[in-house]
Amino acid sequence: MDVDNQIAKLMVELSRSQDYEIGDGTTGVVVMAGALLEQAERLLERGIHPIRIAEGYEMASRIAVEHLEHISQNVNRCKRHLAEISVKAVLSVADLERKDVNLDMIKVEGKVGGKLEDTELIYGITVDKDMSHPQMPKQIEDAKIAILTCPFEPPKPKTKHKVDIDTVEKFQTLRLQEQKYFDDMVQKCKDVGATLVICQWGFDDEANHLLMHRNLPAVRWVGGVELELIAIATGGRIVPRFQELTPEKLGRAGLVREKSFGTTKDKMLYIEHCANSRAVTIFIRGGNKMMIEETKRSIHDALCVARNLIRNNSIVYGGGSAEISCSIAVEAAADKYPGVEQYAIRAFADALDSVPMALAENSGLQPIETLSAVKSQQIKDNNPHYGIDCNDVGTNDMREQDVFETLIGKQQQILLATQVVKMILKIDDVISPSDY
Repeated sequence: MDVDNQIAKLMVELSRSQDYEIGDGTTGVVVMAGALLEQAERLLERGIHPIRIAEGYEMASRIAVEHLEHISQNVNRCKRHLAEISVKAVLSVADLERKDVNLDMIKVEGKVGGKLEDTELIYGITVDKDMSHPQMPKQIEDAKIAILTCPFEPPKPKTKHKVDIDTVEKFQTLRLQEQKYFDDMVQKCKDVGATLVICQWGFDDEANHLLMHRNLPAVRWVGGVELELIAIATGGRIVPRFQELTPEKLGRAGLVREKSFGTTKDKMLYIEHCANSRAVTIFIRGGNKMMIEETKRSIHDALCVARNLIRNNSIVYGGGSAEISCSIAVEAAADKYPGVEQYAIRAFADALDSVPMALAENSGLQPIETLSAVKSQQIKDNNPHYGIDCNDVGTNDMREQDVFETLIGKQQQILLATQVVKMILKIDDVISPSDY
């Protein structure tokens, strides 16, 4: 995204850091920061010093974050097909002792065709390639995989070279020599016990024919990132030279199968039941490319939420209920501060209302009317679970609607937005080179 304005660039960075840290809530953090700046402008017009506003905001953010912790709950459940897939994927790669999840172990792949319900979780790796020869077996059980980054071809000199062949015998000798190279390479793979070869480079028809005859299935032109994932999943080592190939360096997989899709010639390789099951693939199907990209984005958010719950299994309820509850708590706490900061704390409480207000507006409801009704309901019943009924279910209780967000995600939103606004408030002027 190309942005010229310096402050807008900070907003983009803010959204990016929320995405990097939490993976969800990127819009909310920008809405929050925008509302805080709007409120700050009014306070500046009243003659309150920026430093005082910044300090007030800092105090209010601390109150809000503590209040979030106070209203949070622990959770342990999931619903719906895609949500279940995301949770299963995260749990299968999670390190529960360290309370950490390496999302690089979850590969999200998509292919146009089929319907969204065909999306599946594969306990292994998918490679967008097929067997190099159509007559090679399409299914290999208990596969021992040789992962190579060296090409199946005779070595070439580094310098420019020219070979003169003036007789048939010389040509035959050269051809036999080449064939011997191929023979030796294939034999080396067979000797270590490999039943499948995955190669980063290609090999010509002669090598392909020889591999098929020697009953050694092979896959060519596999990308470097995929090779690394296959090596991690199968417990194998990437081998750069044929001389270094040993039985210990082979990867192991319970099942390697080639799957074709519909009537098209599209084929993919599934490597399943790997030695190290800590690498999984979410395979998305959809009617068009846009649908798949959108689903990938949603799944990324879902994976991040599941990861955040493993890091910290506390949740707050969504639909703007957490923001409204924090707004009430911050407003109530403002009276305890005698200085000018009191105004900034109240302004912070007003800014917190911007998220539920935006939710109500985007749902086609009357924003001010809806917000004030929900706010008075929260105060009256002393229940922090009341939020904006965006889906028109008929109840404002987000607990009943099962709308929730992770506690650390919501806390991070408030902290990041406050930090950026504090930084902006301390800027007196922006001098751009074009002015001089």
